[in-house]
Parts: sequence; C-alpha cells; structure tokens
Amino acid sequence: MSQEVNIAAQQKFGDAVNSGELDLLNDLVAEDAVDNDPAPGQGPGHAGYKAFFGEMIAAFPDLHIEVERLVANDTDVAFAYTLTGTHQGPLMGHPASGKTMSVRGMQISRFENGKLVERWGSSDEQGMLQQLGLAP
Repeated sequence: MSQEVNIAAQQKFGDAVNSGELDLLNDLVAEDAVDNDPAPGQGPGHAGYKAFFGEMIAAFPDLHIEVERLVANDTDVAFAYTLTGTHQGPLMGHPASGKTMSVRGMQISRFENGKLVERWGSSDEQGMLQQLGLAP
C-alpha cells in the first residue's frame, strides 16, 4: 500500500473517534490487530479499540484528537497528537470531575491493505489523571 492510503486510513480512524462513529473502526482496523501498548483491559483488534474509545467517549463526551505532526511511508504512519476533553462520566472507577484535560502523545501504526495491523504508542496518562485531580 502507498503512504497516501495509510495516511487516509489513519485520518479516518481519527475522524471515527472524534465523531463517536466507532463502528467505522471495523473497516480500518484488522480483526487481529496487535496493540503493543494497550490500555488496561483492552482486547485485540477493532473490538478492543471500539471498547476502549467507547469508554473514553463515555467519560469525555467532547473527546478530541488533534494530530500535530504526521510522517508516513509505505507501511507505517507516525504522529504526535493532543488529546482533549471534559471529564463528564466515570473514568477508571472515578466519578466525573467536570475538569478538562489536554495531554500529548505519540503513536506509530503499521498498516497492511489499508488496515491498522499493529500499533505502538504512548500518551501522558499520568498528566491526564493529575489534571483531573485523580492522581497526586
């Protein structure tokens, strides 16, 4: 696949999360996709991503991913992003705080045939918890 196809798939992934249309991930993530840095309890493939982002959207109904910088080749897309949202629902056993958060992260995604098949990434989870008053 070309880098243009991979970039388009990654952009559609972000659009699906930002719009809350998580069923679109079925066509963008392989059923057996591997996440090398999964969220606690996150399952494999598109079902795992849908469950994770479903929980995040329930906690942050205004969740938004903004890509700050993106580079790609014929197999991989790497990008830095900012994740923002207002904590309006339960998160990891904590009730809504009403506070906003803004955290940075980076991700590398490997694609085959226009679908995400493997991911490496890191987000500032500690920073998010601190901004929400849920961690020291």
